[in-house]
Amino acid sequence: MPTDELADRVSRLRTEVTGQVITRDDADYERARRVFNGNVDRWPAVIVRAADAADVARVIGFGRETGLPLAVRSGGHSTYGVWDDGLVLDLSALSALDIDVAGRTAWAGPGMTAVEFTKATAEHGLALGFGDTGSVGLGGLTVGGGVGYLVRRYGLTIDNLLAADVVTADGELVRADADNHPDLFWAIRGGGGNFGVVTRLQYRLDPVRNVYGGMLVLPATAEVIASFVEAAKAAPDELSTIANVMPSPPMPFVPEQFHGEPVIMAELVYCGDDIEAGKRAVAPFRELITPLADMVKAMPLADIYGPEDPDRRPITFARSLFIDDFDLAAAEQVLDFLGKATAAWPAAQLRVLGGAMARVPVDATAFAHRNREIMVVAAAVYDDVAETPVHWQWATEFTEAMRQGEGGAYANFLYMDGEERVHEAYPEATYRRLADIKRRYDPDNLFRLNANIPPSQ
Repeated sequence: MPTDELADRVSRLRTEVTGQVITRDDADYERARRVFNGNVDRWPAVIVRAADAADVARVIGFGRETGLPLAVRSGGHSTYGVWDDGLVLDLSALSALDIDVAGRTAWAGPGMTAVEFTKATAEHGLALGFGDTGSVGLGGLTVGGGVGYLVRRYGLTIDNLLAADVVTADGELVRADADNHPDLFWAIRGGGGNFGVVTRLQYRLDPVRNVYGGMLVLPATAEVIASFVEAAKAAPDELSTIANVMPSPPMPFVPEQFHGEPVIMAELVYCGDDIEAGKRAVAPFRELITPLADMVKAMPLADIYGPEDPDRRPITFARSLFIDDFDLAAAEQVLDFLGKATAAWPAAQLRVLGGAMARVPVDATAFAHRNREIMVVAAAVYDDVAETPVHWQWATEFTEAMRQGEGGAYANFLYMDGEERVHEAYPEATYRRLADIKRRYDPDNLFRLNANIPPSQ
């Protein structure tokens, strides 16, 4: 589209939406185009911070009319959230929260972050499990699945999603739940942003006062890593764990002689009514080896997220897969690959699953990895974007070496991957059903800047 014509259309758009329209000439542009991942440095043509669902519908229409690539972002953690010379639909202002305390439900905007939601619901003794980073927006996190600190007790985030308001590719606002547009409701629970733009989400809340949790740092020998995974599998459903095996950063609470040495930086969260039971559940992990640091204690759930620098933009790459067995040989493989890494901070993340997540039927939602035991993530944080191909290769080789049968992938951890990798996030039957639903709700693939599932032919 000619520059003058686009400028005229943008001028009209400013009068047609309630929210803020930002272009390269505006003072807010530099901050508005930034996303969390320092790998991403793109220059959109237009950014619109929608104020309501009507704005969302108008921006979608603007995208169809102009042909600009349409990117959708909520918390800004997705690598797809901005696009060169594209149109960005920014949902960060859609952050209203309405809690029904008696009914233990809440309606939330997609731009609200996990930590904001968790703090607000905690005031009423209620909670919902999200991911492991507090600044992630609820919209993108939820539609990809949501594997977090309460996954074994209360399941995935999508297992607690009751309804969603969605603006489809034709600009229609629909309610998707078990009775209305059930196929769309099934698809947005794990199928990502392929089917429309979620403008509100209704969640079921669970009673949570405090948790017994925090960071436990252990020296990472192969025996300790394998034993940690075994203990996590044997733990009660109330205990969820995330073990990051990595060279120890120079943190003041870790003895200096262990800086740079392999450690397990584990986050443990026991979500139960009895803190003493939480201590008993954590005891096997403390007994594996003398901890280098032990910060596990009774705390509000929101405190597990920790503080974040809003200006921090780490350059990262990660690759995920699902496995079922983890033994001493697998632990040795983890240490071997960490030893080969050239990134400033490589890590192997091990999340033992099961519990409530596994009790949901495989075909109940578009997240179909219910029967897998462990999610493995090979991650690298590094200093120079030019290094990306090297770390991409390392993470790919790592996950291929760990593969057991159909490895799978977690949709929320896809990093600008191609069609083959997106296929891995969904078993064949799930993928075909998603493609059919895509054909009904977005036949022209308007929503394609994501872990894209093209419409079936």
